Amino acid sequence: MVTVSEKQTPEQTPEHTHRRKFSTGFDRFSGLYLGALFIIVFGIWVPSEFLTTSTLHSVAAQQAVTGMIGLAVLIPLAAGLYDLSVGATANVSGILTIVLMNNHHWAVAPAIIAGILIAVAIGLTNSFIVVKLGVNSFIATLGMGSILAALQVIISSNSQPIPPTSTAWNNLTQTTVAGFQIVVLYLIILAFLLWWLTAHTPVGRYLYAIGGNNEAARLSGVRIERYTTFALVMSATIAGFAGVMFSSLNGPSLDFGSTLLLPAFAAAFLGSTQLIERHVQRRGADHRGGPVHPAVTVRALGADQSEAAWRLRRISRRSRTARYRCGRGSGHVQRPGRLRSGQTQLKYLAYPDARRRAIRRHRSTNP
Repeated sequence: MVTVSEKQTPEQTPEHTHRRKFSTGFDRFSGLYLGALFIIVFGIWVPSEFLTTSTLHSVAAQQAVTGMIGLAVLIPLAAGLYDLSVGATANVSGILTIVLMNNHHWAVAPAIIAGILIAVAIGLTNSFIVVKLGVNSFIATLGMGSILAALQVIISSNSQPIPPTSTAWNNLTQTTVAGFQIVVLYLIILAFLLWWLTAHTPVGRYLYAIGGNNEAARLSGVRIERYTTFALVMSATIAGFAGVMFSSLNGPSLDFGSTLLLPAFAAAFLGSTQLIERHVQRRGADHRGGPVHPAVTVRALGADQSEAAWRLRRISRRSRTARYRCGRGSGHVQRPGRLRSGQTQLKYLAYPDARRRAIRRHRSTNP
């Protein structure tokens, strides 16, 4: 009698058993490790001065405005743009607000609104130069920073303004909440809103798609000009708000904007390497085999724009003749080129098999 033993497949052998490896996470948490190291070093060096709540409150308040400027440069960076005028925009907004209150006797609220509105105007000017005139964002915003430096001299008459004496102006940033100055709370709220915008809304996904591959995003139906304008205007608006907060917190200054520009970019670039790990091994799947967002796939294509364009042309040709049911049990029929919930054809750039299955399902149910 001949017995045939079952042969183990590679997945069943012990050497192929998946084992989760321990990782210290230096690639994702290096900033946290460095921060903990500095706290330990200075805590041992000068414990009576460093390990105090007053030091914590002071450092948090001093870095709050820098964090706001870092958030301002983050939105254009997501779309592959550079806004080097955020420091000058913050300076102009802060100085204009104080000049309106001191020299023209404006109330606090209208002066702050005017300071933020001029920041919006600066953002619209940047977007016009970048989008309509086709100037590189690095060059356009760098030149805008020089123009704003001259505008600041005109507004301030090249003299240091005196701090306003209004109680409402001082309480705008110096009111304490749980021991921290309220400007820290402003930073937390702003960071949460931007996190929600970039991570949980179509606008954020479109910005990432534009930054990953501008041409592929354009061929996918993303309105490049609209979202580029949005990124630059939002950057300038946040910078103007940060400038007003700095002037209320530390008093008027003619050169604080330039000192905040480099730390803001350093925070944005360092922060982009922290906390989130994302590996793309094959198109449409992450390192665990699950689906990834289409914007990640567009970014993974990199310079392979010809393949993306070819796939999109193929999708367009098939969309002229085929229809499919969009949604589970909804019975709503749309053209394959249009998706529900505000999505675009970026989905089919990442998931071409899903489109083929949808077309076959529709043809089988509607012969």
